[in-house]
Amino acid sequence: MDQGVELRGCVCRIKSSALELLSMEEDLATDLGDDLWDLIRRDLQLKATFLYIDLSRVIARNECEERKEKITLLANDFFYFMDELGDAVANRSVSVVKVCYGNAARALREVVAAIAPPAAT
Repeated sequence: MDQGVELRGCVCRIKSSALELLSMEEDLATDLGDDLWDLIRRDLQLKATFLYIDLSRVIARNECEERKEKITLLANDFFYFMDELGDAVANRSVSVVKVCYGNAARALREVVAAIAPPAAT
């Protein structure tokens, strides 16, 4: 498979997953029943796994060392916050979930901005 096509596919999936995660804010802002907490926790884990795979590919195939390092640092921050969010969801604390979600969402926006192709000069 052409590496350019694979890379574009990874970026497209990252953006799609980001939109899905960023649209979960309202769901996480209310107290949920036991079944919904578990469903959301599993959904977050699944999305984080796909993001991890695609971000790993984007980082590995990036030729610019400076961009590679920047994306790696931002991705590490994002996954740290996703772990915190997963713990908060597992503990079912709405107030903590809101804070953790805000941190994860901010970090995810930074990652998506960093993987955008550099502007042509």
